[in-house]
Amino acid sequence: MPVLSSLEKSKFRADITGTRTSLEKIALSTSLLLSSHISKFQKYLVTTISSFIDHPLLDPSVDPAQVFTGNFAPVDELEPTNCTVVEGELPTCLNGVYIRNGPNPQHMPNSPLHFFEGDGMLHSLKLSGGQATFCSRYVKTYKYMLEKKAGFPIFPNMLSGFYSLPDILAFVMAVGRVLCGHINLKRGFGLANTSLAFFSDKLLALGESDLPYVIDLTQEGNVETLGRWDFDRKLFASMTAHPKVNKDTKETFAFQCNPLFFPYITYFYFNEDGVKQKDVPLLSINQPTFIHDFAITKRSAIFAETQLVVAPTNVMLGRGMPVVCEPNKVPRIGILPRYAESDSNMRWFPVPGFNAMHVTNAWENGDDEVVLVAPNVSSIENVFHKIEKVHFSLEKLTINMTTGKFSKKILSKRSLELGSINTSYVGKKNRYVYLGIAEKIPKMSGLVKIDLEKECEVSRRLYGQGCFGGEPLFVSRDENDMLLEEDDGFVVSNVHDEKTGESKFIVVDAKSPNLDIVANVKLPRRVPYGFHSLFVSQK
Repeated sequence: MPVLSSLEKSKFRADITGTRTSLEKIALSTSLLLSSHISKFQKYLVTTISSFIDHPLLDPSVDPAQVFTGNFAPVDELEPTNCTVVEGELPTCLNGVYIRNGPNPQHMPNSPLHFFEGDGMLHSLKLSGGQATFCSRYVKTYKYMLEKKAGFPIFPNMLSGFYSLPDILAFVMAVGRVLCGHINLKRGFGLANTSLAFFSDKLLALGESDLPYVIDLTQEGNVETLGRWDFDRKLFASMTAHPKVNKDTKETFAFQCNPLFFPYITYFYFNEDGVKQKDVPLLSINQPTFIHDFAITKRSAIFAETQLVVAPTNVMLGRGMPVVCEPNKVPRIGILPRYAESDSNMRWFPVPGFNAMHVTNAWENGDDEVVLVAPNVSSIENVFHKIEKVHFSLEKLTINMTTGKFSKKILSKRSLELGSINTSYVGKKNRYVYLGIAEKIPKMSGLVKIDLEKECEVSRRLYGQGCFGGEPLFVSRDENDMLLEEDDGFVVSNVHDEKTGESKFIVVDAKSPNLDIVANVKLPRRVPYGFHSLFVSQK
């Protein structure tokens, strides 16, 4: 199922790589040869020094030997493989591809590595005529390709942080490679391991530290990386892993998070033709901050600033991760006009105790009220190190734009995260939300359906002892039929059985009172736990 025609693919590859003169090709070959020698020397130097230095005991959250075990352990790529439907039948209206993104380290380092920093791997399941074809492929990022050639990690894991002299030495060597021209930061240094989006007639693999990577899905069920979409050709450019696509206007809204340099957050959008519009720096954010997600409404873009801040000196001084919790900081909600050309009309509302890393949806109640639905993270100081101690409380936040007053309503006592809605309702008032029951993010012991009108849980499904799924993804029965009821469709997810080591793909009826299973597909091998997913229809 090609997203682009062969002619369009060729043109896109040309746009990304450009044409090189003979002289440039000679220079490139020389650079790669020299780079290979430096890579071998770097590996030898770091390994030798490491053997003489006692590493400090790593926190379990960044110790690769403890993080990447069980079904968190990486897997190899797998070519398109036919699957067996072992229960029920795949709905004939589900013609397309389900894709799940997630971290899958190409090389396991001796240095710290947080789960969030594994290389991006796409696990896809092509559905057609009641049949299923599974495939796993790495996103071929610039980082992935350089490290594949070198045979070991080259880029330092900045989020994981530095804890010893070898970690700092590896960083210094990487800087040296940049200065010598053996690493070109203009080509990106991200992982594309977080989510997926489809807009501007492109399927994109996303990670917030880089620009999107364009992905193609073939008729045979294969997954190919076409290249990095360098839409503005800026050094160190990046884009959120959670852009918001407005199906009514065909526009897409996004932002860039720059944790090191002011402005720290820059907002922008793409028009219906996929052309990126003017950057809007959010100058009212005067502290390096970590914002992962945001929301849009008919008139606004909404940013939730949490107690997480960026402290890059932590890394430089060998004190660990650069993202820390500032307990005295008051979380706040920023509301910006959707088509603003500057942040001069942005308004901020302090909301103590409200830390939202993901946003489920938002809309307006008349001219005065803005409603935001999101999992509120309690004990946010543990979110990177001891996530099993974090509770995600789904809450409905209502802000009165005139008085500045707000109210909060807890919608479920369970710990819920990684949710989805009918995407036709992005930025509009919706009724139903589907979320995972958080065992230990991203392991989900089941899923629930929340009714936002009744403000309560109305149905749930548990996967069973030792079985864990991921993000429950709602897929409409017909995404182009607005006459359908909002919940007329299916919820899909990969589920892994830790007792047998097997993984399956399940389809449940989103309208049924008990979220009944419609189909169960046995996958050809286990699928590691990961992050966000997408269903791309044949249309």
